[in-house]
Amino acid sequence: MHHGVRTPSVARIYDRLLGGVDNHPVDQKVCDDLIGIAPGSRTLALASRSFLRRAVRVLARDYGVRQFMEHGCGLPARDNVHEVAGAVAPEARVVYIDNDPLVLAHARARLVENPWTAVVAADVRDTAAIFDSAQVRGLVRPDEPTAALFVAVSQCLPDEDVVPMLERVKERLAPGSFLVVCQYTSRCPEVREQVTSLIRGATQGRWGRVREEHEVRGFLHGMEIMDPGLGDVTDWRPDPVRPSLPRATDLIAWGGVGRIP
Repeated sequence: MHHGVRTPSVARIYDRLLGGVDNHPVDQKVCDDLIGIAPGSRTLALASRSFLRRAVRVLARDYGVRQFMEHGCGLPARDNVHEVAGAVAPEARVVYIDNDPLVLAHARARLVENPWTAVVAADVRDTAAIFDSAQVRGLVRPDEPTAALFVAVSQCLPDEDVVPMLERVKERLAPGSFLVVCQYTSRCPEVREQVTSLIRGATQGRWGRVREEHEVRGFLHGMEIMDPGLGDVTDWRPDPVRPSLPRATDLIAWGGVGRIP
């Protein structure tokens, strides 16, 4: 039996929550347990994914951003960043960063013959390796505004790694660049504790934790927060033509968009 199929992966759990097919019984079991603790988990995954698409579209359309770096891109099969940005600006350049072998294989298969996209195999925390990679140097112009995307990523990382990682990325980006951040939070201590211990246990400790809103606010410290501010990302510039999403209350996808002054 392939080792990867005995151990759940965060990417496959998220894929399962989004209704994807790239997951195994071990991942499905974690999802069932997660929904048992926090019935809004599936809604949460869809909300964070929808926020990512809206943020990319708004930044490309209204702010002229043409460079996107998605840290921890996961397995989504449709409406990927290069498709959303490319629909606004065909010349938009996108770098996907992940270190999950399954994610990398899928990303590369999807991006065959697309000169405007690249995949970097790296831990999202390894900022130097990412920015110094041939792929980033070939696509991302360091003096132009870039959107660095961290959607549903920070909860996968331990406390001591998140803020230093975001600070390192900010240092590498041109003024006027953006950070798009969305992290799973809960106002209920029991939910925070139970979800964190479930996913940490399932992934052999390779996870961070469900956090509180004030902690996520700290991630964007010193940045100009774009309207409508930070909060439940369901409320971040909702799409006027699409019906509004249901909202989860036990777990909340919380965040927003900050601009580097």
